[in-house]
Amino acid sequence: MPSSSQRTRLIVLATIGAAFMSSLDLFVVNVAFDDIGRDLRVGSVGGPTPADLSWVLSAYAVTFAALLVPFGRLADRYGRKRMFVGGLTLFVAASVACALSAGVWALVAFRVLQAAGAAAMTPTSLGILMGALPPERRVGAVRLWAATGALAAAFGPSVGGVLAQLSWHWVFLINLPIGLVLLWLAVTAVEDVRPDGDAVRPDLVGAAVLAGAVGLLALGLTKSNDWGWASSRTVWSLAGAVVLTAVFAWQSARHVSPVIHPALLRVASFRYANLAMLVFNIAFAAQLLVGILWLQQIWGYSALRTGFAVAVGPLLVPVTAALTHRLLPTTSHARLVAVGSIVCALGNVYLVVAMGSEPDYLTGYLPGWALGGIGVGFALPNLMAGGTRDLPPDQSATGSAIVTMARQIGFVIGISILFAIVGSAQGLAAQDGFVTTWWVAAGALVGAAVLALGMSATTRESVAA
Repeated sequence: MPSSSQRTRLIVLATIGAAFMSSLDLFVVNVAFDDIGRDLRVGSVGGPTPADLSWVLSAYAVTFAALLVPFGRLADRYGRKRMFVGGLTLFVAASVACALSAGVWALVAFRVLQAAGAAAMTPTSLGILMGALPPERRVGAVRLWAATGALAAAFGPSVGGVLAQLSWHWVFLINLPIGLVLLWLAVTAVEDVRPDGDAVRPDLVGAAVLAGAVGLLALGLTKSNDWGWASSRTVWSLAGAVVLTAVFAWQSARHVSPVIHPALLRVASFRYANLAMLVFNIAFAAQLLVGILWLQQIWGYSALRTGFAVAVGPLLVPVTAALTHRLLPTTSHARLVAVGSIVCALGNVYLVVAMGSEPDYLTGYLPGWALGGIGVGFALPNLMAGGTRDLPPDQSATGSAIVTMARQIGFVIGISILFAIVGSAQGLAAQDGFVTTWWVAAGALVGAAVLALGMSATTRESVAA
């Protein structure tokens, strides 16, 4: 039996490791995206289209966004260790199934399961970590847990490039050995907290409705070129998204434990932070994938070379965030987010002007992408911190989860807009669409900057627990 101090160290390793593994997934799969498409014959005669392939990314984000808050509340009811171990097990098993998938839709289905596992283990990992540490060590632990996203962003592209160079299957298989070690640590060290049997059941119906709304919106956008904007399938998909959004709002107002409590949205700083996060991440998701596809499809970069080329931007995110915290400690979250959004927009404009058909990394891609990394370093940490600034302490965890949910929904919409603009075109045929997407992303970032300024509002409404 490990001693108390040893058990604490093992718990830290298990929870931080799980958070890092799930955060890494976004970046490694993005880098391997083109290789996955070629291997599964996306775009071939009779095969799935690039818009179909986009669901490898979107299905994960939709599921994760919808289940993140409800699964956190289920953990309170049925036990954090049970939810953490179950989510980690599902994530690892689904990762192996993803690696063995022989078709796009099988891969998408297993990505849904993988996202469900991530949604179960992510919020519970923080709860377990907090419960295992004395009060004086919790602040540092939360910062370390939160930093896993930045670390994953920094190392994800290069890790994804190395793995995809071997085979895109390794992008998913790498989770097996890491996950088994984390499972052993969790089973060995984590002590289950007595479940709160009186906790209210979360609104799983509302979560399903939210997933349906975002999924139909993504479907209508991504397939608009294949079906046609005037097609009944496109119209019904987009109309269905509107209807389900209204149903979700109605369900949230009636349920005792909704996915998004309406009272939270009456807190001005929280409302504007979520809107800014949504719009900012629409742009970020689109520009990230456009850059990767440009490097691979137009410049002919391999996945390995792409991974290292893209890594510079994410590496600047934690550096910028740390310097901002140290040098501008009194600057408001709203202003820092607005500055970051504008810097990102300028990066997109630079890429539009400088990028061409011939490879020119140092003066074409690097400066614009570096501006993007700096802008993200300003914006994202302050969106998270500013979003929960005015919430009661007992609602801060739920508030953080909802801001994360807005980030994931923005990711889905950004990818969908990209494929709505580019359609099924690939390589040089998609170049004009890529440029248009950068312009759209730049405009969205200006919108995010305007929305971010609303975070400076100090009005605070009563929020029910």
